[in-house]
Amino acid sequence: MSQTDALYELMSTTRSIRRIKDTPIPSDVLQRVLQAAVWAPSGGNRQPWRMIVCTERDVKQRLSDIYVDEWASYVDFNMAQVKNAPEEIQQKVAAGLSVGTQLAASLADVPAVVIFTFDPNMVYVTDNNLGRTPVVGGGSLYPAVQNLLLAARAEGLGGVLTTLVASREKDLRDLLGFPEGWGVYAMVPLGYPKGSHGPLRREPLDKMAHFNRWAD
Repeated sequence: MSQTDALYELMSTTRSIRRIKDTPIPSDVLQRVLQAAVWAPSGGNRQPWRMIVCTERDVKQRLSDIYVDEWASYVDFNMAQVKNAPEEIQQKVAAGLSVGTQLAASLADVPAVVIFTFDPNMVYVTDNNLGRTPVVGGGSLYPAVQNLLLAARAEGLGGVLTTLVASREKDLRDLLGFPEGWGVYAMVPLGYPKGSHGPLRREPLDKMAHFNRWAD
């Protein structure tokens, strides 16, 4: 397989992994995956983010306690969206959410949980005054997460980008000790998957890409 084919294979099979074994990640493998995150681009190459790599069980258990609460609220929100849907739809949604519930409850068993933090003062937000939720600042933050997930896939690991714990920033600061003024923008549980990678379920290209003008 060529380098090009290998890259496309990784990208097309890097799905969200929530069923994770408790098998330890070798130190050299973890270092390579973390290094891949550091290679990510950011505005002005300022790299306005840092990772806190949680491997101690008591720290991961306290993260689990936080995540369990936030995930439960997320489940309630999603189930409310389908409360009038047919029973089979409700069951399908509930089954999908149950995987995340299991991950939240067993987070202490996951080999590594990576918390991504950032300094808002170093992020230039170009869409801050457009009357909608600003998102452009994430362009300096989330490429690092994607690099980490792609590198994890290349190493036979799996993970999932989660953001629910970001709402518990004060609790996380008390637990992890990152500076005042810094925020949390992602949590990635990381380890060897219980199951296989990919393939992905995504919309077709002709629905997602427009050329020259938006076409209905």
